[in-house]
Amino acid sequence: MKHNFGAGPCILPQEVFKQASEAVINFNDTGLSILEISHRSKEFEAVVFETESLIRDLLSVPSNYSILFLQGGARQQFAMVPMNLTREGERMAYLDTGSWASNAIKEARNIGDVEVVASGKDNNYTSIPKTYHIPNDAAFFHYTSNNTIFGTELFDVPNSPIPVVCDMSSDILSRKIDVSQYGLIYAGAQKNIGPAGLTIVIVNNDLLGNTGRTLPAIFDYQSHIKAKSMYNTPPVFSIYVAMLNLRWLRLKGGIEEIERENIAKARKLYEEIDRNPLFKGPADLEDRSRMNVAFTMEDPSLESEFLALATERDLVALKGHRSVGGFRASLYNALPLSSVHLLVDVMQEFEEKVKK
Repeated sequence: MKHNFGAGPCILPQEVFKQASEAVINFNDTGLSILEISHRSKEFEAVVFETESLIRDLLSVPSNYSILFLQGGARQQFAMVPMNLTREGERMAYLDTGSWASNAIKEARNIGDVEVVASGKDNNYTSIPKTYHIPNDAAFFHYTSNNTIFGTELFDVPNSPIPVVCDMSSDILSRKIDVSQYGLIYAGAQKNIGPAGLTIVIVNNDLLGNTGRTLPAIFDYQSHIKAKSMYNTPPVFSIYVAMLNLRWLRLKGGIEEIERENIAKARKLYEEIDRNPLFKGPADLEDRSRMNVAFTMEDPSLESEFLALATERDLVALKGHRSVGGFRASLYNALPLSSVHLLVDVMQEFEEKVKK
């Protein structure tokens, strides 16, 4: 058995793989594969309806919010958000906490004026800025809740006088949130939701239709709301697998139970990083991510040897992002606590090996 610590695409439950593989051959006894089923069929319409209902239920999404199933990943949302939420000449406020936040800022600047209220760049994004002012005359305030590369996470919604927009791609469905505190949430699916190809947008309807802009219909949230996410052919298989994964999450006990498990996984691994003299975690203690545990070695020359041992023990995808090096253990929802225990055992085994 491989223990997948990859940062994305995500690990999924084994039962989801099994159900999805069966649907590839014969979807719901239709005699057709889920890969060829019409997105206009009543069978797939039922999938979309259930997927939306599961998200609405698991996250307690208010009735005045729409849930959209789009494509283009979070990168497309970097442009769609400012296009749909700002008037010409209206500025936007952004918090820079890492590579993805920085990319969002760059894209937004192609649409309008951006004020970066604070940035963690000077400390290599090892902590999340705490002191900053959000202007009350900007259209919205944007932040990224979890930073996969640097291993930091923002757990509390910033106190903002303007609508809050959050890129929640890598920690959505991992912990409780109050959707009503946000104007818009977007998330690429390939972390905790399902396979790549699907992007979820949850948006307060009151924010839409106020820009005075004429947008290409494909980039207009209202087009997708009106068409019930069927404005163009949706990513059918990705939505279906997301539905299976959401069913699995509900059967586990929902967000409350998965948050408890995620806390236990992160605590176990961070305790070993702090205890083991060979390893260290660069992120500030209060900002440590539960989803992506970034760590390095006190002696970088030992990194390849440790990675080889981990690979030998079937621990895969632990290598850190190319921009920061070291290691990264992604602890997404479907990763069991037993995989974290095995990683800790290997860290301790390597410690004993180095001592000899």
